[in-house]
Amino acid sequence: MFIYQRRILTTLTEDEFRAGYRKAQLIDVREQKEYEGGHILGARNIPLSQLKMRMKEVRSDQPIYIYCQNTLRSGRAANMLKRKGYNQLYQLKGGFKQWGGKIRTKN
Repeated sequence: MFIYQRRILTTLTEDEFRAGYRKAQLIDVREQKEYEGGHILGARNIPLSQLKMRMKEVRSDQPIYIYCQNTLRSGRAANMLKRKGYNQLYQLKGGFKQWGGKIRTKN
């Protein structure tokens, strides 16, 4: 599973992630409550549990930057997206809990 994941998904360091996510679709695949507790500025929340139904919201012509709390769900999300023909898939190394950049919380 892990080796397959590496072939379909590129894991980026925080610096690499930060350098590219503004030119991409930034998707937080955590559940809504986690997202509201704090998320990367500019991220859209499409929880893994809803991804299949909301796939139309994701464009296939732009890179997709995915993150979750620690990378488990972002890997699963990438598998789903890959099966639907999405190719430019990136995840944040270590997930949101490793993020040191700006975050937004929902008040």
